[in-house]
Amino acid sequence: MQLRGACLGLALLAAPQGAQAAADAGTAKAILMRSVAFRTVQGAGQVPKLAAYYADVLRQAGFAEEDIVITPMGETATFAATIKGRDAALKPLLMIGHMDVVEADPKDWTRDPFVPVEENGYIFGRGAEDDKYDVAMMVATLAQLKKEGWTPRRTVTLLLSGDEETDMATTRALAARYKDAEMLLNGDGGGGLLNEAGEPVLYQLQAGEKTYADFEIGFTDAGGHSSAPTAGNPIYRLAKAIDRIAAYEFPAMRNELTQASLALSADRIGGDVGQAMRRFAETGDPAAAKILSSRPEFVGQVRTTCVATMALAGHALNALPQSAKVSINCRIFPGVPIEDVKAQLVKVVNDPSATVTTLNDPTGSDASPLRADVMDAVRDAVSARAPGIAIMPGMSAGATDSVHFRALGVPSYGVSSLFMRAEDGFAHGLNERVPVAGIRESLEQWDRVLRALAR
Repeated sequence: MQLRGACLGLALLAAPQGAQAAADAGTAKAILMRSVAFRTVQGAGQVPKLAAYYADVLRQAGFAEEDIVITPMGETATFAATIKGRDAALKPLLMIGHMDVVEADPKDWTRDPFVPVEENGYIFGRGAEDDKYDVAMMVATLAQLKKEGWTPRRTVTLLLSGDEETDMATTRALAARYKDAEMLLNGDGGGGLLNEAGEPVLYQLQAGEKTYADFEIGFTDAGGHSSAPTAGNPIYRLAKAIDRIAAYEFPAMRNELTQASLALSADRIGGDVGQAMRRFAETGDPAAAKILSSRPEFVGQVRTTCVATMALAGHALNALPQSAKVSINCRIFPGVPIEDVKAQLVKVVNDPSATVTTLNDPTGSDASPLRADVMDAVRDAVSARAPGIAIMPGMSAGATDSVHFRALGVPSYGVSSLFMRAEDGFAHGLNERVPVAGIRESLEQWDRVLRALAR
């Protein structure tokens, strides 16, 4: 998960009628800390055990066996828990998070990454931020709703994937199984920003993600002795290709999401950049796009980007290289087909002897529409914990589980309840942590959003 963008102010929705108390903060904290203790890294076989723990929590809250489904997939698993709605004709509301985490080496950490510790107002441990905080909040919220006997009009299903950080095979399986849904709420996207004093200043709702795709460009030659250079040297041909890619700029693009986020960020940023944001949002002005593209923090919001990230060439110091290749990482603007980007790279390289290969199996998706019901529900819930806070839509440069649901036509929204200071963000890094102080408000946020959208 990552903090995530610039946003949109939207109309305030009245609080849901008949709302009950949110889940207990102490219970949610205990679920979070127990979750961190499971070493759910790839290959460790711990994801099914964590899923079994969540199932036990929900059974104790009153969930029936048939309403909890754990599906093993190799050494990992998927998890689904359902509160059935009153109206079977309505498509279900999905929630999602992921149980797996990035590996962490204990010798590099101040504390053991898989022994959760509460210290100085934080809970430390691998996965505390990404993504076990919001998973714990969602599990605790559903447990509380079940205890209350809550029966929504629309069925609500919590889905948890088991390899979001790596292969996303479990995500694809969940998306295929649950694609007939009204919408997806993702705890691993969006979220709130606190200033240095710990005061909330911004909330981002993630409604789109750029497509992640890797390509490999390669050249080959017969090689030979280094004392007899030839014109076909693959390294030289590769160098020319890299230069062409470095010089190329994909066309500037806008969509509903980026227009809203750039327009609403313009005044906050101010100056020439703020003015460029407003012009590009309103008119698509190429000169404004050029200004934004000169800034690393904004270039990803206005166009597809492709950049060389790894290179490999040659086989001996005293031999002409027989091969040379470079990996190109692309973050593709929502809605642009992956094959179109590959075709453009072929044109840019402009060398018939080059091979351009798509690596792995990337999935592309368009941005989700800024639905009024979702925006209003999120604004109501966030404003209840932080009155007057700016709420903006955002587009992530990275990928979450949402991409596979969007690809199958399910509108998906990152609505994390986690508020953090920018300097406390250590997802995937050393000494990952989350603040304890916001747990009660996070539970209230999830409670209000679910009641509003499933009623």
